[in-house]
Amino acid sequence: MKLGISTYTFTWAIGVPGYPKPDNPMDVIALLKQAYEYGVKVVQICDNIPLHTLSREELTAIRDLSAQLGIQLEIGTRGVEPEHLLKYLEICTFLGSNFLRTILQKNNAYVSISEAAELLREVMPEFEKARVQVAVENHERHKVAELVSLVEEINSPWLGICMDTVNSFGALEGLYYVIDKLAPYTVNLHMKDFKIQRLNHMMGFEISGTPAGKGQLNLDYAISEIRKHGKDPNIILELWTPYAGDINSTVQKEKDWADQSIEYLKNYI
Repeated sequence: MKLGISTYTFTWAIGVPGYPKPDNPMDVIALLKQAYEYGVKVVQICDNIPLHTLSREELTAIRDLSAQLGIQLEIGTRGVEPEHLLKYLEICTFLGSNFLRTILQKNNAYVSISEAAELLREVMPEFEKARVQVAVENHERHKVAELVSLVEEINSPWLGICMDTVNSFGALEGLYYVIDKLAPYTVNLHMKDFKIQRLNHMMGFEISGTPAGKGQLNLDYAISEIRKHGKDPNIILELWTPYAGDINSTVQKEKDWADQSIEYLKNYI
Protein backbone atom coordinates (compact mmCIF):
# COMPACT_ATOMS: atom_id res chain seq x y z
CA MET A 1 0.00 0.00 0.00
CA LYS A 2 1.55 3.26 -1.18
CA LEU A 3 0.33 6.84 -0.93
CA GLY A 4 -0.14 8.85 -4.09
CA ILE A 5 -1.61 12.00 -5.58
CA SER A 6 -3.74 12.44 -8.66
CA THR A 7 -4.81 14.94 -11.25
CA TYR A 8 -7.97 15.04 -9.09
CA THR A 9 -5.94 16.15 -6.09
CA PHE A 10 -5.26 19.38 -8.00
CA THR A 11 -8.43 19.66 -10.09
CA TRP A 12 -8.64 23.46 -9.88
CA ALA A 13 -4.93 23.94 -10.59
CA ILE A 14 -5.36 21.88 -13.77
CA GLY A 15 -8.57 23.62 -14.77
CA VAL A 16 -12.29 23.00 -14.35
CA PRO A 17 -14.58 23.50 -17.37
CA GLY A 18 -16.96 26.41 -16.90
CA TYR A 19 -14.68 28.24 -14.45
CA PRO A 20 -11.77 30.66 -15.00
CA LYS A 21 -8.50 29.00 -15.91
CA PRO A 22 -5.43 29.32 -13.68
CA ASP A 23 -2.68 31.59 -14.97
CA ASN A 24 -0.31 28.62 -15.21
CA PRO A 25 -2.35 25.40 -15.35
CA MET A 26 -0.69 22.39 -13.76
CA ASP A 27 0.47 19.72 -16.20
CA VAL A 28 1.71 16.18 -15.56
CA ILE A 29 5.34 17.26 -15.27
CA ALA A 30 4.41 19.73 -12.52
CA LEU A 31 2.30 17.05 -10.81
CA LEU A 32 5.25 14.63 -10.82
CA LYS A 33 7.50 17.28 -9.31
CA GLN A 34 4.86 17.97 -6.64
CA ALA A 35 4.69 14.26 -5.79
CA TYR A 36 8.47 14.17 -5.44
CA GLU A 37 8.35 17.22 -3.18
CA TYR A 38 5.76 15.48 -1.01
CA GLY A 39 7.80 12.29 -0.96
CA VAL A 40 4.96 10.15 -2.30
CA LYS A 41 5.67 7.35 -4.73
CA VAL A 42 2.54 7.17 -6.91
CA VAL A 43 0.92 9.59 -9.37
CA GLN A 44 -2.42 8.78 -10.98
CA ILE A 45 -3.08 10.66 -14.22
CA CYS A 46 -6.82 10.67 -14.85
CA ASP A 47 -9.18 11.92 -17.52
CA ASN A 48 -8.91 15.62 -16.65
CA ILE A 49 -5.53 15.42 -18.41
CA PRO A 50 -6.46 12.93 -21.17
CA LEU A 51 -3.22 11.24 -22.11
CA HIS A 52 -4.42 10.15 -25.55
CA THR A 53 -4.41 13.84 -26.56
CA LEU A 54 -0.71 14.30 -25.72
CA SER A 55 2.11 13.94 -28.22
CA ARG A 56 4.65 11.12 -28.13
CA GLU A 57 7.25 13.68 -27.04
CA GLU A 58 5.07 14.74 -24.10
CA LEU A 59 4.45 11.12 -23.10
CA THR A 60 8.18 10.40 -23.33
CA ALA A 61 8.93 13.32 -21.01
CA ILE A 62 6.39 12.00 -18.50
CA ARG A 63 7.84 8.49 -18.68
CA ASP A 64 11.43 9.67 -18.32
CA LEU A 65 10.76 12.04 -15.40
CA SER A 66 8.69 9.49 -13.48
CA ALA A 67 11.52 6.97 -13.83
CA GLN A 68 14.09 9.58 -12.77
CA LEU A 69 12.06 10.52 -9.70
CA GLY A 70 11.19 6.92 -8.79
CA ILE A 71 7.45 7.52 -9.10
CA GLN A 72 5.00 4.80 -10.09
CA LEU A 73 2.48 5.90 -12.71
CA GLU A 74 -1.18 4.90 -12.65
CA ILE A 75 -3.34 5.80 -15.63
CA GLY A 76 -6.98 6.83 -15.66
CA THR A 77 -9.61 7.33 -18.32
CA ARG A 78 -13.36 7.04 -18.73
CA GLY A 79 -15.20 4.79 -21.15
CA VAL A 80 -15.38 1.09 -21.98
CA GLU A 81 -15.28 1.22 -25.77
CA PRO A 82 -12.79 -1.50 -26.82
CA GLU A 83 -10.87 0.76 -29.23
CA HIS A 84 -10.49 3.39 -26.51
CA LEU A 85 -9.39 0.92 -23.86
CA LEU A 86 -6.85 -0.68 -26.18
CA LYS A 87 -5.46 2.77 -26.95
CA TYR A 88 -4.99 3.26 -23.22
CA LEU A 89 -3.38 -0.15 -22.92
CA GLU A 90 -0.79 1.10 -25.43
CA ILE A 91 -0.29 4.23 -23.32
CA CYS A 92 0.09 2.15 -20.14
CA THR A 93 2.68 -0.04 -21.83
CA PHE A 94 4.59 2.96 -23.17
CA LEU A 95 4.61 4.68 -19.77
CA GLY A 96 5.51 1.52 -17.88
CA SER A 97 2.24 1.49 -15.93
CA ASN A 98 0.47 -1.71 -14.89
CA PHE A 99 -2.78 0.02 -13.89
CA LEU A 100 -5.75 1.56 -15.71
CA ARG A 101 -8.78 3.04 -13.93
CA THR A 102 -11.92 3.66 -15.92
CA ILE A 103 -15.56 4.71 -15.49
CA LEU A 104 -18.43 2.85 -17.11
CA GLN A 105 -19.35 5.14 -19.99
CA LYS A 106 -19.82 4.82 -23.72
CA ASN A 107 -19.72 7.90 -25.94
CA ASN A 108 -19.68 10.02 -22.74
CA ALA A 109 -23.04 8.60 -21.65
CA TYR A 110 -24.45 5.99 -19.29
CA VAL A 111 -23.87 2.38 -20.26
CA SER A 112 -25.72 -0.57 -18.77
CA ILE A 113 -23.84 -3.18 -16.77
CA SER A 114 -24.67 -5.87 -19.32
CA GLU A 115 -23.25 -3.79 -22.19
CA ALA A 116 -20.22 -2.81 -20.13
CA ALA A 117 -19.56 -6.49 -19.43
CA GLU A 118 -19.81 -7.32 -23.13
CA LEU A 119 -17.37 -4.55 -24.08
CA LEU A 120 -14.89 -5.29 -21.31
CA ARG A 121 -14.92 -8.98 -22.14
CA GLU A 122 -13.62 -8.11 -25.61
CA VAL A 123 -10.46 -6.47 -24.29
CA MET A 124 -9.65 -8.23 -21.02
CA PRO A 125 -7.53 -10.94 -22.71
CA GLU A 126 -5.20 -8.20 -24.00
CA PHE A 127 -4.94 -6.61 -20.54
CA GLU A 128 -4.30 -10.02 -19.00
CA LYS A 129 -1.57 -10.74 -21.55
CA ALA A 130 0.05 -7.35 -20.81
CA ARG A 131 -0.46 -7.82 -17.04
CA VAL A 132 -2.22 -4.46 -16.71
CA GLN A 133 -4.84 -4.18 -13.97
CA VAL A 134 -8.16 -2.64 -14.95
CA ALA A 135 -10.07 -0.94 -12.13
CA VAL A 136 -13.69 0.19 -12.55
CA GLU A 137 -14.54 3.14 -10.31
CA ASN A 138 -17.81 3.36 -8.42
CA HIS A 139 -19.84 6.37 -9.51
CA GLU A 140 -23.37 7.63 -9.12
CA ARG A 141 -24.41 5.89 -12.32
CA HIS A 142 -24.39 2.36 -10.92
CA LYS A 143 -25.17 0.66 -7.64
CA VAL A 144 -22.28 -1.17 -6.04
CA ALA A 145 -24.16 -4.48 -6.38
CA GLU A 146 -24.10 -3.95 -10.15
CA LEU A 147 -20.34 -3.34 -10.09
CA VAL A 148 -19.82 -6.49 -8.03
CA SER A 149 -21.89 -8.48 -10.52
CA LEU A 150 -19.77 -7.09 -13.37
CA VAL A 151 -16.48 -8.11 -11.77
CA GLU A 152 -17.80 -11.52 -10.79
CA GLU A 153 -19.27 -12.17 -14.23
CA ILE A 154 -16.03 -11.39 -16.06
CA ASN A 155 -14.08 -13.28 -13.40
CA SER A 156 -10.59 -12.09 -14.25
CA PRO A 157 -7.87 -11.38 -11.67
CA TRP A 158 -6.99 -8.38 -13.84
CA LEU A 159 -10.36 -6.69 -13.37
CA GLY A 160 -11.19 -5.08 -10.03
CA ILE A 161 -12.69 -2.03 -8.37
CA CYS A 162 -11.31 1.44 -7.77
CA MET A 163 -13.22 2.33 -4.60
CA ASP A 164 -14.05 6.01 -4.21
CA THR A 165 -15.09 6.89 -0.68
CA VAL A 166 -17.65 9.55 -1.69
CA ASN A 167 -18.99 8.95 -5.21
CA SER A 168 -21.67 6.41 -4.30
CA PHE A 169 -23.58 8.92 -2.20
CA GLY A 170 -24.91 10.00 -5.60
CA ALA A 171 -26.37 6.49 -6.01
CA LEU A 172 -28.03 6.81 -2.57
CA GLU A 173 -25.60 4.35 -0.99
CA GLY A 174 -23.82 4.99 2.31
CA LEU A 175 -20.13 4.75 3.07
CA TYR A 176 -20.12 1.62 5.23
CA TYR A 177 -22.34 -0.30 2.82
CA VAL A 178 -20.07 0.67 -0.10
CA ILE A 179 -16.94 -0.38 1.78
CA ASP A 180 -18.44 -3.71 2.85
CA LYS A 181 -19.59 -4.60 -0.66
CA LEU A 182 -16.57 -3.38 -2.63
CA ALA A 183 -13.68 -4.23 -0.27
CA PRO A 184 -13.23 -7.80 -1.59
CA TYR A 185 -12.68 -6.46 -5.11
CA THR A 186 -10.77 -3.23 -4.39
CA VAL A 187 -7.44 -2.80 -6.17
CA ASN A 188 -7.20 0.99 -5.78
CA LEU A 189 -8.59 3.44 -3.22
CA HIS A 190 -9.60 7.01 -4.01
CA MET A 191 -9.47 8.65 -0.60
CA LYS A 192 -11.74 11.70 -0.38
CA ASP A 193 -12.70 13.00 3.03
CA PHE A 194 -16.05 14.72 3.41
CA LYS A 195 -18.64 16.17 5.76
CA ILE A 196 -22.41 16.02 5.69
CA GLN A 197 -24.16 18.91 7.35
CA ARG A 198 -27.56 20.56 7.40
CA LEU A 199 -28.08 23.70 5.39
CA ASN A 200 -28.47 26.77 7.58
CA HIS A 201 -32.22 26.90 6.96
CA MET A 202 -32.37 23.26 8.20
CA MET A 203 -34.16 22.01 5.09
CA GLY A 204 -31.77 19.57 3.52
CA PHE A 205 -28.16 18.46 3.76
CA GLU A 206 -24.96 19.28 1.91
CA ILE A 207 -22.12 16.86 1.18
CA SER A 208 -18.84 18.72 0.79
CA GLY A 209 -15.15 17.94 0.74
CA THR A 210 -12.56 18.45 3.50
CA PRO A 211 -8.83 17.89 3.85
CA ALA A 212 -7.97 14.32 4.83
CA GLY A 213 -8.58 13.75 8.52
CA LYS A 214 -10.88 16.75 8.90
CA GLY A 215 -14.14 15.12 7.86
CA GLN A 216 -16.33 12.11 8.59
CA LEU A 217 -14.48 9.45 6.60
CA ASN A 218 -13.59 6.41 8.70
CA LEU A 219 -10.35 5.54 6.96
CA ASP A 220 -9.47 2.99 9.66
CA TYR A 221 -12.54 0.99 8.75
CA ALA A 222 -11.99 1.24 5.00
CA ILE A 223 -8.40 0.03 5.18
CA SER A 224 -9.12 -2.75 7.69
CA GLU A 225 -11.99 -4.10 5.58
CA ILE A 226 -9.91 -4.03 2.40
CA ARG A 227 -6.99 -5.76 4.12
CA LYS A 228 -9.35 -8.34 5.61
CA HIS A 229 -9.77 -9.63 2.06
CA GLY A 230 -6.04 -9.77 1.38
CA LYS A 231 -5.98 -6.58 -0.70
CA ASP A 232 -3.25 -3.96 -0.45
CA PRO A 233 -4.22 -1.14 -2.84
CA ASN A 234 -2.47 2.15 -3.30
CA ILE A 235 -4.24 5.08 -1.63
CA ILE A 236 -4.72 8.01 -3.98
CA LEU A 237 -5.63 11.36 -2.42
CA GLU A 238 -8.47 13.18 -4.14
CA LEU A 239 -10.02 16.45 -2.98
CA TRP A 240 -13.38 18.13 -3.37
CA THR A 241 -12.11 21.63 -2.70
CA PRO A 242 -14.92 24.23 -2.97
CA TYR A 243 -14.65 27.23 -5.26
CA ALA A 244 -13.42 30.19 -3.20
CA GLY A 245 -14.84 33.00 -5.36
CA ASP A 246 -11.85 33.47 -7.65
CA ILE A 247 -9.49 31.01 -9.29
CA ASN A 248 -6.27 32.13 -7.59
CA SER A 249 -7.74 31.82 -4.09
CA THR A 250 -9.25 28.45 -5.01
CA VAL A 251 -5.97 27.06 -6.34
CA GLN A 252 -4.20 28.20 -3.17
CA LYS A 253 -6.86 26.62 -0.96
CA GLU A 254 -6.56 23.39 -2.91
CA LYS A 255 -2.79 23.39 -2.40
CA ASP A 256 -3.23 24.07 1.34
CA TRP A 257 -5.69 21.18 1.59
CA ALA A 258 -3.33 18.89 -0.31
CA ASP A 259 -0.43 19.84 1.99
CA GLN A 260 -2.53 19.14 5.10
CA SER A 261 -3.87 15.90 3.67
CA ILE A 262 -0.50 14.48 2.69
CA GLU A 263 0.93 15.33 6.09
CA TYR A 264 -2.00 13.57 7.78
CA LEU A 265 -1.93 10.51 5.55
CA LYS A 266 1.82 10.02 5.85
CA ASN A 267 1.51 9.80 9.62
CA TYR A 268 -1.58 7.66 9.31
CA ILE A 269 -0.31 5.13 6.79
